[in-house]
Amino acid sequence: QVQLVESGGGLAQAGGSLRLACAASGRTFSNNAMGWFRQAPGKEREFVATIHWSSGYTYYADSVKGRFTMSKDNAKNMVYLQMDSLKPEDTAIYYCAASTSSSNLQLGLVHSWGQGTQVTVSS
Repeated sequence: QVQLVESGGGLAQAGGSLRLACAASGRTFSNNAMGWFRQAPGKEREFVATIHWSSGYTYYADSVKGRFTMSKDNAKNMVYLQMDSLKPEDTAIYYCAASTSSSNLQLGLVHSWGQGTQVTVSS
C-alpha cells in the first residue's frame, strides 16, 4: 500500500503560478512512475503529467505542455508540479497518482491515488 498526500493547491490569477507537491510513503518500491491527474466540475478525470521515478523521463498532456513542469526528489519521496501561465480552464481538483510504469499511468492504470487538492484560477 502506498500513501500519497498532496499539498500546495489554492487560488491564483490567470497568468500566475502555483506549485503542487505530493509526498509518497509506504510501499514506494512499486512506484516506478508518479503523475498528476485533474478533474474539473462535470468532467472526467484527465491525465496531466507523469515522471519516471528512476530516469526522470517526463511526459505531459498537450493542454499543459510548455506551461507545467513535473519534477521529483527521490531522497524525500516527493514529486512536484510547477504550474505556470495558469488559465481558468486549469481549475480542477488535482490528484497525485502512482503506477508501475509511465505508460500505465497515462492510461489511468494507477495503484494509488492521493486525496486531491483544489486549484482555482480566476480570470
